[in-house]
This record gives sequence, C-alpha cells and structure tokens, in this order.
Amino acid sequence: MRLFLLPISTRRTLIYCQRLNQQLSSELTYVDKITTKAATIWVSWEKGDKKWQHTVTRYGNKALRRIPFEEWGLKSIPPLSARKEAEKLKGKEKVEVIFPGSYVKEDRIGEVLMRIGTERQGLHKKWMWWSVVGMPIKYLIFPSSTSSFELGRIGAVSPRQFPYTHMLLMELAFSGSKHLEFILDKSLYNSYPSPALDVLYTAGLINKARHNHNAESDPIKDDKRVETTQDSSEPQEMPEKMLLQQWNGKLIAQALEVPELEVELERAIWQVEESLKANEELEKEKKSIEAATVDPEREIKR
Repeated sequence: MRLFLLPISTRRTLIYCQRLNQQLSSELTYVDKITTKAATIWVSWEKGDKKWQHTVTRYGNKALRRIPFEEWGLKSIPPLSARKEAEKLKGKEKVEVIFPGSYVKEDRIGEVLMRIGTERQGLHKKWMWWSVVGMPIKYLIFPSSTSSFELGRIGAVSPRQFPYTHMLLMELAFSGSKHLEFILDKSLYNSYPSPALDVLYTAGLINKARHNHNAESDPIKDDKRVETTQDSSEPQEMPEKMLLQQWNGKLIAQALEVPELEVELERAIWQVEESLKANEELEKEKKSIEAATVDPEREIKR
C-alpha cells in the first residue's frame, strides 16, 4: 500500500491510497466483484449512445463533485480487517508515504497524516447514523440491482440515490481514517520526499498555463522564488494560497503513473478554488458594508 500526500493549497492536503498488491480474481470478495462491475457499467454509460445514460452520469458526477475531497481521499484507503491487522503487525509491513519535500516538511508528516485521519471522524459517525436510518427507506423507494453501497465505493450514483451514497461514502471514509490511525499508532510507515513532485509543483507556481511550461528545464534551479514558497503548514493568520492548478495536477497523476489520481486532483483543486473565491467575495462584501457604515458616521460628525 502506498499513500500520496499532495497539498492542494497552503492549508489543505489530499491523501490518496494506491494498492500495490492486486488480488487474484478468485480471492476477490462479492462486494469487490460488484464494485468492479458497477464501475464498468458507469464508464459504459458515460460513453454510451443513449441520451438518458449521459444525463444520469452528468448529473451524478456533478452532485458527487461537491462531496468534500477529503472524504474521497480517505475512501481510497481500504478498511482494516482483523486478519490484515494481524498480518501487518506480524510482518511489520511498512506503508510508503510519497510527498513533495519542498512543500511539506518531512518531520511533520506524522502530524499531517494524523490530522487528516482524525479531524472528520465526528462528521463520519454522524452521517453513518443517518445511513442506518435511511437505508431501509432507500430499498423501499429506490429498489435496484446495483445498490448504493457498491456504487458508493467507486463514486458512481444516480441523482436519486445521491443522499444514500453520500452516507455510505462517509462510512467508507471512516473505515479509511481508522486504518490510517492504526498505521500511525504502530509507526507502520516510511516517508519518501519526491524531487519529481517538487519540480511539478514549482512549475505550476511559476507558469500559470501548461503551454508556458518547459519540461526539459528545472524550475527549482531556474527560479529563486521557490526558496520563499510556503509549505502546507503555514500559520492560520496567513492568507491561504493555491499550490496546484488543473494543468500540473494532470501532469502529477501521469508522473506518478496513477491514472485514477487525476480525477481526485481535479475535484480537489476545483473545490479549493471555489472555496477561495467564495471567501474573497465574502471579504469584499464585508469591506463594502464596513465602508457604508463608516461614511454615515462621518457625515453626522460634520
């Protein structure tokens, strides 16, 4: 198992798990087989000829895009069974943690991982209780051959099933967070800073568009501004800044040879950009209100 720790902004970081040892088909569980089948169906609908298939996948993906990227990242970490826990402790199997060393300090990796794994567990538990209440209702209202559970594991869902898939996504995210917590408690990880990630992150900060990026140059050596870039642990009073853009997010997925990571990065970058835009609008509105209240007071004094 390998974990990628990828800061999206100076305050928010995406975690993604890559499973290195693929199971044999005979060893796959029923749920894994259904998950694979559901993923195949969803992709075929996206590329299908029928209009209703395109409509379902378009609105489904649009709805799922608004689920916090932190949940998708934790969902990628497989649940920890008693058997797997015993195997990990017996063999002392270490998890690789890959990250851009110029943007995340190596001595803070454990702290960052613990924050990601524990800060949303309360929210996960809350939605899991709602899942218990909502699942019987779902089977009465939305009977289907492919349940929300299997669809939730791969992120495929119809708009009518969205609330239930969201609940079950929280359950999978909670399981992933507990697995991550176990890895940290037992110190079953090794951290590996990646020079390749440093180059791609820096290229995105220097070049706002992909056509300005020269793949043969080394932006870390070419530009001294890199020395002053902030890592993702900056103080909260500092303004939050983007560290990734869509174009170099795609290059990162290609460089790491993890195609499925591209979708996760695209979603995370979009969410953080939208959040920063909303905060900027709120600040402008606040300033305009303050200015409007100060002017009448000045007029009264005159």
